[in-house]
Amino acid sequence: MLNELEHTAKVVGVKQVRRALADGRAKRLYLTQDADPQLTQPLARQAQEHGVDAVWVPSMKALGKACGIAVDAAVAAAI
Repeated sequence: MLNELEHTAKVVGVKQVRRALADGRAKRLYLTQDADPQLTQPLARQAQEHGVDAVWVPSMKALGKACGIAVDAAVAAAI
């Protein structure tokens, strides 16, 4: 699943993902299991409300790497 992020347009971070979900641009949401639930749970609910699939990833490190950034990432969305 993370392979998709390597080869598609994406947004990373809570603010960018929230906007992409609200604008209807998000195709799939990626959330990490080791991130603060206060960050991830509202986005998971927002994705569900907008009919966007949510994928849970084991670690922030893995998500950051899949996004091609040098830091850990709690959330990302394929757009």
